[in-house]
Amino acid sequence: MYNCIIAAIGLSHGHGPRTMEMARLLKADGGKIHAVHVLEPVPGFASNYLPDGHERTVRKNAIAAVEERIGEARDAEVAILQGYPGMTLTEYAEEIGADCIIVGSHKPDLQDYLLGSTAARVVRHAPCSVHVLR
Repeated sequence: MYNCIIAAIGLSHGHGPRTMEMARLLKADGGKIHAVHVLEPVPGFASNYLPDGHERTVRKNAIAAVEERIGEARDAEVAILQGYPGMTLTEYAEEIGADCIIVGSHKPDLQDYLLGSTAARVVRHAPCSVHVLR
């Protein structure tokens, strides 16, 4: 059982409910779940074409989507981070002292055939245990 779990919630790949279910199963009594989504940065050249308040709207929508995936239990702290997912998740795990990261693996390309680029980076660089959902 783990005391501090990061449940990585990717909003476009369908692992959210399974990720939360696994986090609840692996959480020790008195443990904490951090439901985390990472927003990738918008390239500088593209940001000029986005409407004012776009980032604020995206962040608000991401919070709502993560809360929806948590479900009615509301037993996880939501964190919306900015950066590249693999690196950002491992840095956040170190920052909060996580002892497990649960991450989904999906649609890998040839170089990341067995996992997926985010899952592979988390597995390689995490300062804690990693549970990969397929």
